Amino acid sequence: MAKLRAVIFDIGRVLVCVDIQRVKAALAQGLPLSPEELWSAIEKDPRWPDWQEGRVSPRDWHLHLCKRFNLTMRYEEFTTAWNSALDPKPIHEVSLFAELAKNYRLGLLSNTDPIHVERLESTYDFYKYFPKAVRTYSCSVGASKPDPLIYQHALKACKVKAEEAVYIDDIPAYVETARRLGFRGIHLQTPGKLRSELGQAGIKVETGCTT
Repeated sequence: MAKLRAVIFDIGRVLVCVDIQRVKAALAQGLPLSPEELWSAIEKDPRWPDWQEGRVSPRDWHLHLCKRFNLTMRYEEFTTAWNSALDPKPIHEVSLFAELAKNYRLGLLSNTDPIHVERLESTYDFYKYFPKAVRTYSCSVGASKPDPLIYQHALKACKVKAEEAVYIDDIPAYVETARRLGFRGIHLQTPGKLRSELGQAGIKVETGCTT
């Protein structure tokens, strides 16, 4: 087996806790739709893929949702509500990434949008171990998981081959795509077990608490 040279992480529910219920409740205030009905309609919106893949700007997305659902939020209120999904406290201590960075290239591979990217990059200390060049976002590269294209972008950013990388995600289908492309994949069901999962995948990391 090839020597492992990179560890590439998904973000939501792997590095940062996500609670979509907060967004649903905030956006649905005063609307005839329930929070669940509203969020389902947003995710099924024809422009959702364009939003996730960077073909719609944040302000245009805000205006689009306001017109479609009669939202009365100002842009600043909307971004606050949208970002309420992101727990401000990261899942893991930053020391984990300091340890990993001694021996491996670290990368990010996430389906996310520009509003979340701005909040993520300005909030979490672990980002100092992920230079801009290795942050692969769907909204930046124009492709979303499980499209192989976004995985190839992440490999190119980390300057490694698939067999030299481990990819960690909480969604089984995205891990399976990574494995088909040659990565070693980790389906992380319990974030607190990240160190042990990394060890089982062949990544050297000191024993310790990650939360």
